[in-house]
Amino acid sequence: MSQQPYYYFDNNATTRVAPEVVEAMVPFLSEMWGNPSSAYSFGHQVARHLDSARERVAALVNADPREVVFTSCGTESNNSAIHSALMLNPNKRHVLTTAVEHSANINFGEYLRRKGYEVTFLPVGTDGSLDLGLIERSIRPETAIVSVMWANNETGVIFPIEEVAAICRAKGVLCHTDAVQTPGKLRIDTKALGVDFLSLSGHKLHAPKGIGMLYVKKRTKFQPYVIGGHQERGRRGGTENVASIVGFGRAAALAMGHLDEENTRVRALRDRLENTLLAEVPNTARNGAREPRLPNTSSIAFDFVEAEAVLMLLDQAGICASSGSACTTGSLDPSHVLSAMGISPMRARGSLRFSLGIYNTEEDIRHLLEHLPPIIARLRAISPLSPQHPDNASYDVRAARIKHEQEMAQAAVSD
Repeated sequence: MSQQPYYYFDNNATTRVAPEVVEAMVPFLSEMWGNPSSAYSFGHQVARHLDSARERVAALVNADPREVVFTSCGTESNNSAIHSALMLNPNKRHVLTTAVEHSANINFGEYLRRKGYEVTFLPVGTDGSLDLGLIERSIRPETAIVSVMWANNETGVIFPIEEVAAICRAKGVLCHTDAVQTPGKLRIDTKALGVDFLSLSGHKLHAPKGIGMLYVKKRTKFQPYVIGGHQERGRRGGTENVASIVGFGRAAALAMGHLDEENTRVRALRDRLENTLLAEVPNTARNGAREPRLPNTSSIAFDFVEAEAVLMLLDQAGICASSGSACTTGSLDPSHVLSAMGISPMRARGSLRFSLGIYNTEEDIRHLLEHLPPIIARLRAISPLSPQHPDNASYDVRAARIKHEQEMAQAAVSD
């Protein structure tokens, strides 16, 4: 029985592990399984490969290999940077971030609030943009760190991190950026950016899940988040995940070679998909600014439908997409990113994210465009909020929409 092919448009959630990465990892799951901290040569040979992988990851972000700390994921990297800033500056109990960060920062910020810290979640514009003046005005003497993502995982909107870091330097405040969505899409140069901390996650750039990286700028004081042995120069305890680190290193080298393809071929596929949907499907809108934006990401609002129903029908056609971050999938609440942009609950609940990658093809786009518009039309035909519903003449559609919006907004507040 042949398996149904999958058409994958959720690369911001996770990426396929590249065959080259799998090939690089296999020896460290079979022959070279020694502990790199061991005193004998069987462990030393593993340590040499670990060092080589560190150099490759450092090259991806233009850093010194000694500035690379391997972690388990982007979430741990984000938490580690903020935790370190607070622990080393006990009199500074304020964290400044944005309302559209990944849940790793949003939820950690809420946790810190419950522990008595002050956390400011800065608003964004209707296009998802960030007001640099607001950042400057919001930094206080007691601010320990400013944490701002480089590229939004839902809309793809890019923030001016170099300018954010310059403001932080002028104010004498540490600066962290969640750069998880950027490898292979944007050129990463930590020296030019000027940040103190930068987070990456392997599974967003065709490496396996369970491996991440935190860049810690040279001479920046750092308090370990995971306490243990001497690994990672004493900055992250625990025996190294060698196979995944080697895979991360191989993926980092590949990502540097993907920049041109992501910004030409993948961007063209994304634009064809987005432009066709906006032109041919009525009552649709792009969420977020058209530029600056990641070349692979498109967030589209389809009015009068529920995204979850669309995704279920797309799944039947073998199409993988999402309604937002994978870390919030299953929640019935509107996306916190879209809500922060002032998008109504109803429109946010009808929004889909398509995130392409280097393995997407013209055939993938054709298949999606063949199936998605009929699905939207089918669902609108049975939605009482849609202008196309056959019973619209029998009641006040506008009043029904307003009531629906109010109910969803109230439910979000109550939760």
